[in-house]
Amino acid sequence: MINEELVNKSSLLRQKWEDEVKKIVAKHPDQKESWTTVSDLGIKRIYGPEDIKEMDFERDIAYPGQYPYLRGCQPSGYRGKYWTFRMFSGMGTAVETNKRWKYLLATGQTGLSTAFDFPTLMGYDTDSPKARGECGKVGVAIDTIDDFRDLISGIPLDKITTSMTINPPATILWAMYIACAQEQGISLNKIGGTIQNDMLKEFIAQKTFMCPPEPSVKLISDTIEFGTKYVPKWNTVSISGYHIREAGSTAVQELAFTLRDGMEYVEDVIRRKGLQVDEFAPRLSFFFNSHIDFFEEIAKLRAARRIWAKAMRERYGAQDPRSLWMRFHTQTAGCSLTAQQPYNNVVRTAIEALAGVLGGTQSLHTNSLDEVLCLPSDHAVQIALRTQQIIAEETGVASTIDPLAGSYFVEALTNEMEEKAWEYIHKIDDMGGMVAAIEQGFPQLEISDASYKFQKQIDAQEKVMIGVNKYVQEDEKIDIPIVEINDSVEAEQLNRLAEVKRKRDGRKVAETLKDIEAACKKGENVMPYCIEAVKNYATVQEICDVYRGVFGEYRDPGIY
Repeated sequence: MINEELVNKSSLLRQKWEDEVKKIVAKHPDQKESWTTVSDLGIKRIYGPEDIKEMDFERDIAYPGQYPYLRGCQPSGYRGKYWTFRMFSGMGTAVETNKRWKYLLATGQTGLSTAFDFPTLMGYDTDSPKARGECGKVGVAIDTIDDFRDLISGIPLDKITTSMTINPPATILWAMYIACAQEQGISLNKIGGTIQNDMLKEFIAQKTFMCPPEPSVKLISDTIEFGTKYVPKWNTVSISGYHIREAGSTAVQELAFTLRDGMEYVEDVIRRKGLQVDEFAPRLSFFFNSHIDFFEEIAKLRAARRIWAKAMRERYGAQDPRSLWMRFHTQTAGCSLTAQQPYNNVVRTAIEALAGVLGGTQSLHTNSLDEVLCLPSDHAVQIALRTQQIIAEETGVASTIDPLAGSYFVEALTNEMEEKAWEYIHKIDDMGGMVAAIEQGFPQLEISDASYKFQKQIDAQEKVMIGVNKYVQEDEKIDIPIVEINDSVEAEQLNRLAEVKRKRDGRKVAETLKDIEAACKKGENVMPYCIEAVKNYATVQEICDVYRGVFGEYRDPGIY
């Protein structure tokens, strides 16, 4: 890519430049002793041809739609279609969330994304003692298929894709979606969307778990197998680095642990289900964080595509180009938002969203300015959505594909992130895979150390957060409307659940739960049995209790 003559010329010019810099720095020293990314990767003063002299254009960069897909999977980029504008929403009851969905669609959102409340996330019903006081507080409460019908009321399931951020009970919520589509007479080969369904990252970072790692991975393989056979447009797992980064990881750790999680799922499906990699790999999807360090995030997303393409072809022998594609959703960094001077969050989100777009995301969520304080208001959500629309239609960044390709800095940083990510991946390979590494506490400790180091840097003002440790306003008055979920939501949901339980056929529910239990014990795919159970009004907790009874419950070792 870079010939020797150019490198030699560059070296001579660089030496002259460095001599000039030394004179200037002697009079006006640099503002900081060291310059690093948010994740502490060292940044040189300048980059040139010698920093990427080992790169080969065809092997390492190429064009969009060409291996190794560094510049994107689609040859036409955003010219044919913008990324999906997908705002995360979920609040109170299913009826309230449905209203928010319709509001967002009316203001230009192009895909739905669902947040569930803590009881639902953990596999408990609203009437469980463990759920008291949490109903609808951080997302929508879903106990039975009746709730789900309200959630998707008036939504054309064959035209709108829906993402559901659900993990331990993913089989159950997806079963409800499938059952509702069938009720509407929609063929399963026409519905599209995503269930997050990534339990490995839960053990590593987010900590909403239910069963131990091995059976949790088995349930994920069940969904991948079922989707491959019957729901071909559905992404049955969204392998998520987002929560790994929110827990305090570096960008390299997010990249490495996420992709190694993906490799673990590929290996399990091949081994457990006997599927060929090209049968299911095209529907694997990913989910990344777009943090505040602009170029680091762009480099991370570009490196992710190249690593995945190499892994799928070289490790697993994938032949279908779609198996090599890394398709991913991006969300701006929640952990970068501050309660102090919250309107600064609009600026942060815009920068992070722009990095996601320049990194080539297929789908994007922009955080609202008030999310660090409460559930997003309609006003804040509209600003967040308009941020994406301005980037798409006013800035010109979608006019050409991967415009930063060939930048000495961006390519060098991309290469460095890939190299360091592979080091982590190989280390996890040597441990016996990601499940074994999790059981040894390796990724958890790595993230804990990184998080602690970053906090120390913030405390020492080595890293800056505006309004937190620099340009602080002591007498700050925050005029942000706080969105709160009234306690009456819980009473309403409890009455609704009690009414469903009163009217349903208890004997039929018991039969369907026994069928799920038998399937779990025999190692069969649970999805057909889950669909039948939810159609007969089995609740989320009742099915999760079957899982807990057969597979046991996971107890976090408390590493961090």
